Amino acid sequence: MTARLLFADERLVAIDKPAGLSLATPARWPGAAVRRLVEALPEVVRRAENLDPDALLLAHRLDVGTTGVVVLARDTATHRALARALGARRVGKVYLTLCWGHPRPREGRYDAPLGPDRDDRRRMRVDPAGRPSVTRYRVLAAPPHASLVELRPETGRTHQIRVHLAQAGHPIVGDDLYGGPRHHGVRDAARRAALAPDHTFLHAWRLELPEEIGPVITAPLPADFAAALDALGIARP
Repeated sequence: MTARLLFADERLVAIDKPAGLSLATPARWPGAAVRRLVEALPEVVRRAENLDPDALLLAHRLDVGTTGVVVLARDTATHRALARALGARRVGKVYLTLCWGHPRPREGRYDAPLGPDRDDRRRMRVDPAGRPSVTRYRVLAAPPHASLVELRPETGRTHQIRVHLAQAGHPIVGDDLYGGPRHHGVRDAARRAALAPDHTFLHAWRLELPEEIGPVITAPLPADFAAALDALGIARP
């Protein structure tokens, strides 16, 4: 797994997280996630940008199978500013996903509250007594079988996008935890191969930081996600 440096200045570092890299942080080793993320960068990049994992602070997390933008702070003041901005919903998070089927209407919001699945500790589920959860979505392309969808979560619940789409009947391609059948009727061999990734096709595409903190940061689509769009005849964003 190789990560990519997207941005670095005296306050912030943004890294394109690859699929399969966990940002889980065990209590006994609070810096484990940062170290894994930074050490996934090429050594020449780490040295050129003076990226010491012991001196960086993680501002947010992505699921292990999710790719895309992750931001770290170089100092505690910047970390606090990021935490406040995230808490006040002043950071725009834009995701791209390839999901099964065609969401209707083509633009809208999912707002089912979410809570832990008591029958499976790995999962979350829709729960009327759960925490408020809102995801706005917009369908960008809808060829046969699947759709390219842009998502803007307004809250940050665990597995929020994955559960909201699955509940709507449009699980994310590659999501074995919430997704059900792998191919959903796709018969063409090339398309079947492109739509059978080893991770969830959910990509943290863009992070829109408040102007006083940092820029808008964009992460290119992973190669397998881009190849799936090509196989479906979808223009890459």
